[in-house]
Amino acid sequence: MAISKAVLITGCSTGIGRATALRLAKAGHTVYATARKVETLQDLAAAGCKVMALDVCDEASIRRAVSLVEQEQGAVGVLINNAGYGSEGPIEEVPMEEVRRQFETNVFGLTLLTKLVLPGMRKQGWGKIVNLSSMGGRMTLPGGGFYHATKYAVEAISDALRFEVQGFGIDVVVIEPGPIKTEFGDTAIKRVAALGGPESPYREFLTVLQRQIRDAYEGPMGRLAADADAVAKAIETAITASRPKTRYVITMAAHVMMGLRRWVGDRGWDAVMRTQFPTPKGA
Repeated sequence: MAISKAVLITGCSTGIGRATALRLAKAGHTVYATARKVETLQDLAAAGCKVMALDVCDEASIRRAVSLVEQEQGAVGVLINNAGYGSEGPIEEVPMEEVRRQFETNVFGLTLLTKLVLPGMRKQGWGKIVNLSSMGGRMTLPGGGFYHATKYAVEAISDALRFEVQGFGIDVVVIEPGPIKTEFGDTAIKRVAALGGPESPYREFLTVLQRQIRDAYEGPMGRLAADADAVAKAIETAITASRPKTRYVITMAAHVMMGLRRWVGDRGWDAVMRTQFPTPKGA
């Protein structure tokens, strides 16, 4: 039986997904680039990718995409779970509808895709599953509780899965980027701006939160940010290595922030955060 090494990537309309699709197609991989709106992928088609619609919040859409790849290639050889977004705001004020959508996009879609491709990978005795986490899967910033929770979930799922499937010839890899120059920050800022109001007890905190998100990409910390192709390069390394690392940390900012979090402990981290954010409190 021939081994399929066809690559299925989610969230290719912008950013990391797009950069990864382009890099892998250029290197000669068979790439299925997907997004909710297939019309956003036409330049990827021109670059040699096979493109199709895939909405990670729609089970039928997920099943159709996996079925198509399996019909054409025999199996999904490499799954890159990239689709995701950041939704920021105080735990009290983020609507439950948004919390559910955050988990549906960042965790549940990833989970179903993974479950569906595993039988084909097991049958051929080879596969790679690459899950996009974040430095936010190893540390938590104020205002990012639900986003961080989704990335912590991705980390936990990946760690359990890595042990469960290694005997079938399947590698599970986690990618942990720091700030990346994409539209990710703009999306987060828009969602924060929609929260609160004149009577919100978090009004000052929300104002600073928007500024901190912007500064992470455009301010001093932004100097430590990388472009999307830096992540794409790490993904290419992971899927072509005979024994990939279990985790790839991307950007100096990620190394610094994750290292600091481990070193200072909970109370120390809270103290560091108080130098960056106003502490919400009563009158």
